[in-house]
Amino acid sequence: MKRGAGKKPEWLKIRMATGASFGATRQLLNRHSLHTVCRSAMCPNLQECWSRGTATFLLLGNICTRTCSFCAVGKASHPPLPDPSEAENLALAVQSMRLKHAVLTSVSRDDLQDGGAQHWASCIRAIRALNPSVSIECLIPDFQGNETALDTLMAEAPEILNHNIETVPSLYPKVRPQANYNASLQLLRRAKQKHGLSTKSGLMLGMGETLEEVTSSLDDLIKHGCDMVTIGQYLQPSAAHLPVERYVTPEEFEAYRIIAESKGFCHVQSAPFVRSSYHAEAFSAPSLNHSHKP
Repeated sequence: MKRGAGKKPEWLKIRMATGASFGATRQLLNRHSLHTVCRSAMCPNLQECWSRGTATFLLLGNICTRTCSFCAVGKASHPPLPDPSEAENLALAVQSMRLKHAVLTSVSRDDLQDGGAQHWASCIRAIRALNPSVSIECLIPDFQGNETALDTLMAEAPEILNHNIETVPSLYPKVRPQANYNASLQLLRRAKQKHGLSTKSGLMLGMGETLEEVTSSLDDLIKHGCDMVTIGQYLQPSAAHLPVERYVTPEEFEAYRIIAESKGFCHVQSAPFVRSSYHAEAFSAPSLNHSHKP
């Protein structure tokens, strides 16, 4: 069987766009010594988002303790300790960028007793103290299923609790070897049932999944109380990462959007360049509710 998807199709050619807002965003992030998933994970939307004055902040450093084969973030078993000034710097950056919706994510820190949950909570509180009108979306790791850690973060009641299942369960051994599909589903259920949060998850396509597997995973998300979903094309960050098995066409992504909406998700984004925080502000509208009761 031929390995890899071959030449990248036209619809995946990135159009570069920089300007004053792009430069200002880069300077501000550097000034506050902040990491972003945009840069650390080599997101294809970096140019667009920074040019619009938005970014997804990456907490707890830019070195992850997991070895997921799809992710470009640096990896090590014992990264540096979290920056104690990160919460204050984040709050100042959100204020300077005049964000209405702030998106936070983090590396997985399995080396820390609570996985960094208390640090997360401190960052959320600092942002709100300086920016009381901002809505906050938290794209969180699984904290190894540590319920105390999860509750520490979820108790801060972010407007959106996001946790990506990333792929279908059959591909977890090669895509997310240190994660557990069912544990991710239970995390989303906990956010909904115990904390009453609006919940969101995401899938990457093109890694070898089938249509039936994707639709089954969408069913699983709905059953576990997931309100919103993002679906995008996996792109190989380097030759050392998992190869792309197939480039999914824009028409197929549109079909997945229709399927997801028919299953009851209240907000769906499905397109080749969609990522979990892409146009995240569109998911933060007041119309979002906690209607799913699994």
